[in-house]
Amino acid sequence: MELQTGILPMYSRTPTNLAMTAAGLDYISGGRAVLGIGASGPQVIEGFHGVKYDFPLGRRARERRDLPEGVARERVEYRGKHYQLPLTKEDGGSGLGKALKIINHPVRDRIPMLLAAIGPKNVELAAEMFEELQPFLYHPDYVEAAFGESLAAGRAKRDPDLPELRIVIQASALITEDADEIAAAENAVRHHSALYIGGMGARGKNFYNSLVQRYGYVDEAALIQDLYLDGRKDEAAAAIPQGLIDAISLIGPRSKVAEQVERFRASGVGVLLALGLGGPQPRLRPQARATIQIIGGVLLIVVGVMLVGGCGTSSWTGSGCP
Repeated sequence: MELQTGILPMYSRTPTNLAMTAAGLDYISGGRAVLGIGASGPQVIEGFHGVKYDFPLGRRARERRDLPEGVARERVEYRGKHYQLPLTKEDGGSGLGKALKIINHPVRDRIPMLLAAIGPKNVELAAEMFEELQPFLYHPDYVEAAFGESLAAGRAKRDPDLPELRIVIQASALITEDADEIAAAENAVRHHSALYIGGMGARGKNFYNSLVQRYGYVDEAALIQDLYLDGRKDEAAAAIPQGLIDAISLIGPRSKVAEQVERFRASGVGVLLALGLGGPQPRLRPQARATIQIIGGVLLIVVGVMLVGGCGTSSWTGSGCP
């Protein structure tokens, strides 16, 4: 089993702070840790963290992966475009900074990193420099339309010594033939998706809305956003096409879920994070066993409780909600 962090928002952590987190996890897991990071967006970063959302590609992603691999073992000296370690007087510092190293050593020289990304440039960066890519609201039938060009551009620059890029996705899961349970689970996915497609950003600046448009849902994306930003959240959720709900989730009878798992597998997914919608823990256990039986040993799986409507508690964004 691998131990992966949630998607840590890069703007609220310095590169060395992320390195310390990764080193600690690598140590306690015996070399089985994966560090997940993401840029989030200006609404969350500036509204919830109070940090300017600038240079998301270079400052917040590239230099975090580009920092020397010895960051967790050696004294850190780094001269990047956005980060200088140590910060000298010439860089605007006091002149008292010195090159330091952290106390805890990781097990491995290079700790695998995951970049959560859906924008073209960040997807390209993930394909170039990261071990894993985690796109959100992943539709297995539109990988080429949404990400194909970016993946190809990044892989063309990828170091041949790196392993093949692994695609990680999350999908809400509930195996049941009960129509009421299916409807309730799909409704939860609708509201959660509407939050991102409609409310996680502003008109003209919503990465998730743009992604759904690349899937071909141009008019639907505009309607969902208009309804959500007007405060009509239930109507926004209801406006999400059933086909999109079916494509991004694992809900329904065993046979339907198995077919959807194969769609994910065929589209290139290497890790499936199945977020259980089974309710209390006693109910989740048989759900977990059934889901694992369907997925088998090819895809890895994590089954947990999906939090809907809990602002500030989302484990995969680490951020607040509008």
